[in-house]
Amino acid sequence: MASPAKILIVDDDMILREMYEARLKEEGYEISVASDGEEAIQKVEKEQPDLIILDIMMPKINGIDVMRKIRSNDAIANIPIILLTALVREIDKVKEMMKEYDSYLIKSDIMPGEVVEKIKAALEKTQS
Repeated sequence: MASPAKILIVDDDMILREMYEARLKEEGYEISVASDGEEAIQKVEKEQPDLIILDIMMPKINGIDVMRKIRSNDAIANIPIILLTALVREIDKVKEMMKEYDSYLIKSDIMPGEVVEKIKAALEKTQS
C-alpha cells in the first residue's frame, strides 16, 4: 500500500491551521504545519512534502516570497502549492509563478471539503 501524501499547511492563523490539519488527517494525509514563511521554507527544504497549502499574508516572510523561494530551488520547485488568500488581487501577483497543478482558494469563499477536493486534484495532476 502506498504511503499517505505529506501535506505542509502554512498559515499564521492557529485556528485555521488546526481545522485543516484535523480534516486532512481524517482524509488519511500525513500533516506538517508552519506558522510563518520562514518556518515554511525550512520545513519544505527538509521534509519535501507532496503538497503545500500556503497562506499569502503571514509574518516574517509572506507567502508570495515563500513561493518565489520554492520555485527558485530545483529540488523543491515542482511541489504543488494551493494558495490561501483573503484578497483576490493578491493572486495576480503570483500567477506567473504558478504551475499547471497549482491553485488558489479565497478564504471567505471555501469550506474544508473544497480544500480536500483541490488537494486531490493537484496530487492527481502531479502523478499523471
